[in-house]
Amino acid sequence: MQWKYFWRTYCLLALPLVAASGELFEEDLTLRPLRDGKLEARFSFTTLLKGATPRDPQGLAEDDEAQHYTLFPLALGQILREHAVTELHLTLNAGKWNYDHWGYPDEPGVSTGAELWAWMGDSIPALLDSRWQGLRQSLAGLFCASLGHLDEQRTTTPALTFQPEGTLPNFTYPHQLRHATLPSEHVCTENLTPFLKLLPCKSLSGIASLLNPHKVFDADWHGLGVHVRYREGAGVEVRLAFQAVFDPVRYSPERRRDWSLRSVFDRSIERACPVARSSKVRVELPSQATYTISPGPTDVVDNMAIYAIDSSDRALDIAMQWPEEGSFEYPDTSKAQPLTDISVRRNLKGTSQADARLTVELTNNLPIQVSAGYLEAMHWHLQFYLHTLKAKLDGASRDDLVDILAYTPPVPHSRPALLQAVLTLPPHATLQLTMDVSKPFLRYTEHPPDAQRGWDLPPAVVVPFAFGELPASNHTPTDSPQRGSLRAQERAAAQARRPRRMYTPVLLVDLATPDFSMPYNVIIMSCTLIALIFGSVFNLLTRRFVVVQVDPQSPQEPVPAQADADAGDRAR
Repeated sequence: MQWKYFWRTYCLLALPLVAASGELFEEDLTLRPLRDGKLEARFSFTTLLKGATPRDPQGLAEDDEAQHYTLFPLALGQILREHAVTELHLTLNAGKWNYDHWGYPDEPGVSTGAELWAWMGDSIPALLDSRWQGLRQSLAGLFCASLGHLDEQRTTTPALTFQPEGTLPNFTYPHQLRHATLPSEHVCTENLTPFLKLLPCKSLSGIASLLNPHKVFDADWHGLGVHVRYREGAGVEVRLAFQAVFDPVRYSPERRRDWSLRSVFDRSIERACPVARSSKVRVELPSQATYTISPGPTDVVDNMAIYAIDSSDRALDIAMQWPEEGSFEYPDTSKAQPLTDISVRRNLKGTSQADARLTVELTNNLPIQVSAGYLEAMHWHLQFYLHTLKAKLDGASRDDLVDILAYTPPVPHSRPALLQAVLTLPPHATLQLTMDVSKPFLRYTEHPPDAQRGWDLPPAVVVPFAFGELPASNHTPTDSPQRGSLRAQERAAAQARRPRRMYTPVLLVDLATPDFSMPYNVIIMSCTLIALIFGSVFNLLTRRFVVVQVDPQSPQEPVPAQADADAGDRAR
């Protein structure tokens, strides 16, 4: 108990010094019940280094100025300064995000596996790739991840899709983007441990104390992210995020969707982080079913219950219940309306190990026309035949709806393919894209240990960026005022939409795989032959062969046993 009060007193005394040093730390937890009974949880930890600016790449040859951090993660700050990174985004996810039933995620980077993209100043083009390589290796060592495999064979520059989220400093030279994905990488405990060490209070107090590895890695979907950006006039901001989708029905013996912090995380918030300027828990309140929530929130804003975590000794355990429900029945999701503006499906068809066909279906769920950017950053394991690209709208050929902006063909063992296009999606229509692809033959040394499983291909990215107006023909003078108001709301909602990235699920491609059992057979046969040949040669070298002379005369007949006995008696 003495150490507990000593730690609290020390943090309270150090809090004014931290605020005076120009560093701010805020933490936030958002809980959102989903319509299929699941629960989305988003942890966000933001640290702002006020007045700081990214390092100028032209000064990399000189010693960097001393950096003194109190709340800002030192290990991450050293990497950013060493490689002169202006903006950085790293995500490690496991699972497949269901856009149709879960809607848009709070953190847009939900690509399966590892995704890393950064904006860096291009002062010396020859050193940019070297800095990118050093950044990958440094982050791989910091987060215990296989980011070193994000080499030039997986690196692209899709600047149209991944725009900077912060401000790029006004250097005398432009900034360049580097982007790479590794869909076979998954997040686990060895990634969460260094993630928590970057927080000021670690997992000892505050919202981060809920990150129980035994619970968060048992979720249906989970992932963590590190986001660094420069805010002009404010400073350098680092935001650490963790996102997961839990299934309370799976944890409940009564098959109910009731949940609480204790039932989901097996923990409650015992105390606030002393150095956090703001520490809040937000719970989205359902709009249809009857529910109860306890304890009472501090405030309710825009259908969000807000709990402010203070320094009181009382633990916070938020609970939400649906008292009028018995056992939860999962809804028929096949008939439910998608929660996103666009639905995307992508698959790879074909039984041959040399050729296949890539099919992408995009459905516009809105009553207005939508223009979307489409990105394919494909590893050279799958090579496109761009001249076979065909577009069909509800079965009819419509090649005018696809506008190719850029295409970079792949180079085996060197670089991936990059396809960027703009798609026009009419209202309530489905656009189907098909393209023939080929599968190359790999060297036997390039196959992974589980070669029979196949190769994971990176997901495609869709970004809706332009929403049209409602057609005038939909409005008639006989429309009721309520219907006219509804159309006005739809028009205002369409104009207020902002571009959001959407990732398709990863694909699994079956490449031609050699018979890896053949080396075993060759070894067995070789060992057998060597044993036989060695034994024969050894006998020839060590044995002495001698010719034995045989007497041609026949041997004498042996004396019978009775005659021998009589001869013995006469002798006596």
